[in-house]
Amino acid sequence: MKYVSTRGGVPPATFSEAVMTGLARDGGLLLPESFPDVSAKLPSWAKLSYKDLACEIIKLYADDIPEADLRGIVNRSYAVFRDSEVAPVKKVGSVHIMELFHGPTLAFKDVALQFLGNMFEHLLARSGGELNIVAATSGDTGSAAIHGVRNRKGIRIFVMHPHGRVSPVQEMQMTTVTDSNVFNIALQGTFDDAQSIVKKLFGDLKFKDKHHLGAVNSINWARVLAQVVYYFYSAFKVQARTGAAKVSFCVPTGNFGDIFAGYAAALMGLPVDKLYLATNENDILSRFFNTGVYSIGGVVPTLSPSMDIQIASNFERWLFLRAGRDPAKLNDWMMSFAQNKRLSIDRITGSGEFDPFIRAGRADTNDTLATIRRFHEEFDYLLDPHSAVGVHVALSQKESGSPVICLATAHPAKFPGAIERATGKTGLATAPQIEALKGLPSRKEILPNDYETIARYIDREISDNV
Repeated sequence: MKYVSTRGGVPPATFSEAVMTGLARDGGLLLPESFPDVSAKLPSWAKLSYKDLACEIIKLYADDIPEADLRGIVNRSYAVFRDSEVAPVKKVGSVHIMELFHGPTLAFKDVALQFLGNMFEHLLARSGGELNIVAATSGDTGSAAIHGVRNRKGIRIFVMHPHGRVSPVQEMQMTTVTDSNVFNIALQGTFDDAQSIVKKLFGDLKFKDKHHLGAVNSINWARVLAQVVYYFYSAFKVQARTGAAKVSFCVPTGNFGDIFAGYAAALMGLPVDKLYLATNENDILSRFFNTGVYSIGGVVPTLSPSMDIQIASNFERWLFLRAGRDPAKLNDWMMSFAQNKRLSIDRITGSGEFDPFIRAGRADTNDTLATIRRFHEEFDYLLDPHSAVGVHVALSQKESGSPVICLATAHPAKFPGAIERATGKTGLATAPQIEALKGLPSRKEILPNDYETIARYIDREISDNV
């Protein structure tokens, strides 16, 4: 399996090269040359454990990793999850909720970043090299990435989060990790600013090569690949439970990575009816899939901060496929968007749709609070605000027929303020992993939203910690 850049300016890469490169050297995102059709494998795959299923799916894309090594990486990655199913699916009311928060940092990012941390370690042991990870986070990626690579030999990690724009628990999960290879940067800007700096660092090829930069954001294909697994796993569970021929998913998203994993699963032959994309008030993606216009607005702070994003990195992968894998067309679109902050795409001829799978909706603060309150009162089930955005959109969707699996992307204990505001009760959302962090020493560097300042900081810390 080879990987091509959406911008078309670099030779195809192997899986290992794609993992270590992160963002392609031409500024594009890497994608497999094709998506394998696994339709014939579905009956046998439906009987597998999560770990075994992960091995079967990932080995199709990671054919330069010996299967025995891959199995070891997968087993180590998911041994740290509190639930042996990794991503258990529960029927709550009229929806099926896939709980993706049973990893070390109580967020769905653990599913991919535990895998990626172990994969990095394997590849570095093979090459004898080192890796300096630079990441932007809107809340959960940072802590999951840190916990995926803390104290790993040959790896340092620099994580930028928007200062004052993540939840107190999210910040505490990052900044209380004081291992010598972990560097937390509180950027005086938005997540989009942090993401822009990361892309600029990777675009400076001299800097990237000098410091062996690597990526853990979902620009890294391995992140998306690891998430593909739980779409198959949950679909099999719900099909067995309901007898349905197809299932739909509702995905709260900001950066388009998680829902793109579901899109990849559908392209592989998973019987997906619809993918419901759910946003909060930062609704650039839901507006696009309803109007065909992708246009930037201001970032609005919300109860679901991990979705407070305007420019969705992984959307470029979808655009590349929509362009018929034509890099020239994709480059024209991206240049137009960079210049005008606006991009317009036509509907698919004859269908009136922008995509055969994706439908989109939004939930504002009142919708989010009402959904949390309702599910607590009616079903004694707590949703975190991101998951509540998805459940609201799932319940308001007009198309019916297939069971809907809602992705619960974070544990409610990460957002106790939102839970208290919704229910009027304190102490409902707790987790021992979070309670144990309170009072611990923390470390972060507050830096201005300035590329040169960030680059100098990273250069200095790498040089001082050789």
